[in-house]
Amino acid sequence: MHQDIDHVLFSEEAILDGIEAVAAEVTEAYRGQEWTVVSILKGSCIFASDLVRRIPIPLQMAFVAAHSYGKGTQSGELHVDFLPNGDEIEGCNILLVDDILDTGRTMHALKNELLDRGATQVKTCVFLDKPSRRELHLEPDFRVFEVQNEFVVGYGLDFAGRYRNLPYVGALKPAVFERIEGEEA
Repeated sequence: MHQDIDHVLFSEEAILDGIEAVAAEVTEAYRGQEWTVVSILKGSCIFASDLVRRIPIPLQMAFVAAHSYGKGTQSGELHVDFLPNGDEIEGCNILLVDDILDTGRTMHALKNELLDRGATQVKTCVFLDKPSRRELHLEPDFRVFEVQNEFVVGYGLDFAGRYRNLPYVGALKPAVFERIEGEEA
C-alpha cells in the first residue's frame, strides 16, 4: 500500500496533535450540554473514535451510513443507508462528524435531515476540509486540517474501499486510479 502513495500530507503524529486541538475546542463548545456525536460511516469511524477518546465530558454516540464515491474518484449520487433512531436525534444537540468535507453535498444533506427529524442543533466537525471542491456554501464548525485538491487516502479515507488502514494521510499516485479501476472492471 505504501508504494501507492505519492507523498504524505499528514503524519500519524501530526494527526493526533491536530485531533487533540480540535477535541479541546469541541469540549469547550459542548461543556455542560447533553449532546450526541453522529459519525458518518465508513470514513469517519477512525477519526471519530480518536476524537471522542480525547473529549473528557459526557457524550452519546450514534452512526449514519452515507456514501457517494463508490469505486471512482468523482462524487456521485448520495446514498444514505440508515439514520440514528428518533430518540437519538429529537431534541438533541448533535455534532456531525465526517472524514472529509469535499463538495459539501453529504454534510449538507445529512445536517438538514437531522434538523428535519427534530435535532435542536447540528454542528459539523471534519477531519479534512477541501474547500476548493465545495459545491455548496458550507463551512465546518470544527476541522483538523485543510487540504488542496488532491485525492487523499489513509486514516479512514479510502479509494475503492482500500487504504483506510494507513496511519497517515497521503496523496494517491494518479497511476493507481487506473490500475485499481481496471481490476474492478
